[in-house]
Amino acid sequence: MRAQIPGILAMAVIVVVSNIAVQFHYGYYLTYGAFTYPLAFLVNDIVNRVYGAAAARRVVWAGFVTGLVCSLIGTQIMGEFGPLVTLRVALASGAAFLFSQLFDVFLFDRYRTQNWWRAPIIGTLAGTMVDTALFFFIAFSATLVFIEPANDVAWAAELVPLLGVGPIAPFWASLAAADLIVKIVIAFVALLPFRIIVRRMTAGIA
Repeated sequence: MRAQIPGILAMAVIVVVSNIAVQFHYGYYLTYGAFTYPLAFLVNDIVNRVYGAAAARRVVWAGFVTGLVCSLIGTQIMGEFGPLVTLRVALASGAAFLFSQLFDVFLFDRYRTQNWWRAPIIGTLAGTMVDTALFFFIAFSATLVFIEPANDVAWAAELVPLLGVGPIAPFWASLAAADLIVKIVIAFVALLPFRIIVRRMTAGIA
């Protein structure tokens, strides 16, 4: 358990930083959180490769609890348009993180005996798709307005061209698409540090 503490701390730091970074916009469709949050999958996969699926699940739960604390703090901080974190966003964030990370753990463990890159890329890509779909649907879809009727998310349902050039879709779909594109790019870039870090850690264990 002691050997896994760096992974738990790394996951907690990424969750905290991402909860702060998501408050700041990068361009029209993204926040800075889109660039920091995908590192959670990197930490998850490194722990999974070095210590196994059970250890990775403990890291995920540590990140989930950290995220809940961040959300609770965010609900008490008032911004220009109300609390920094609404109930829907808190639920969306928690559900997306937990299910996507655990799905990553499951897929990584299933493919761990194949080529070194297959488990992390399959787990991360599938996990990021689950994460993006759950978060944006729960947080902004008009279908789930009953979760928090007082929270006006009509702006997210406005019908606009997808990413400004595609078919007509709710604005939140453009936010989700941009977020997913960034996550996919980072997933492939993260293969290099994954390979390097795992080699060094397993050499140390050996």
